[in-house]
Amino acid sequence: IAFTGCAAGPGHKSLPAPVDTSTSVPPASSRPPIDHGDRSKRRVAITFDSNMTDAMLRELDEHKVTSFDNSRVVDELIDMKVPATFFLAGKWIERYPDETRRLASNDLFELGSHSYAHRAFTAKCYGLGSLPTAEMKDDVMRSESLLKRYTNQPTAYFRFPGLCWSPTALEIVQSAGVAVIGGDVASGDAFGTNANAIIDNTLKKANNGSIIVMHITGGNTAPKTAEAVPAIVKGLRERGFELVKVSTLLDG
Repeated sequence: IAFTGCAAGPGHKSLPAPVDTSTSVPPASSRPPIDHGDRSKRRVAITFDSNMTDAMLRELDEHKVTSFDNSRVVDELIDMKVPATFFLAGKWIERYPDETRRLASNDLFELGSHSYAHRAFTAKCYGLGSLPTAEMKDDVMRSESLLKRYTNQPTAYFRFPGLCWSPTALEIVQSAGVAVIGGDVASGDAFGTNANAIIDNTLKKANNGSIIVMHITGGNTAPKTAEAVPAIVKGLRERGFELVKVSTLLDG
């Protein structure tokens, strides 16, 4: 699946194509990323990534960006009673511990890992700096350990930064005991400047069992997500989709 929807960091007007994994064959000991649930059931899962790179942290510290916590998205989900799965980057958790606690304490939501440092697990991925192979497992385990400080019920779900992976990275990450979650609907909210385009794109692509990829970073990385979410939720429900967490989607 070719995604162009994961925010890499500030200052990126356009995004290069991610590493093509379409011809990559995972090792026999690994399972490919899970991109969707049961296609026979009219259910979809809306997921949100929280990205945080060192460059983004510098923008915050230099007051170039007010916040990379789009709390309005969370408010909308709570108001509309929408179950959702959040993939949180470790450095985002450290920057926004109160928001992490709010997510962890709400039964509508479940939390998974989006790595600790939000560096790429492949050589090329949306301009993200790559993580050395020797550091991959430690990065995942550090993120998992951090999540456990905020909830005693973290999921065992992991999403690669940029959704970019290689067979080697997949095997290493899964050796940390996590299940890798991808998605089959890139909403287009990363760097998207037109809420209607995000809404139309998501509703057009959603199918039975879909995993929709969105962001709660806000700022200059996903500025229109909160504006798009209510219409996406309304449109999915009008089409007869039940909105569920990833764990429910994959539960059969």
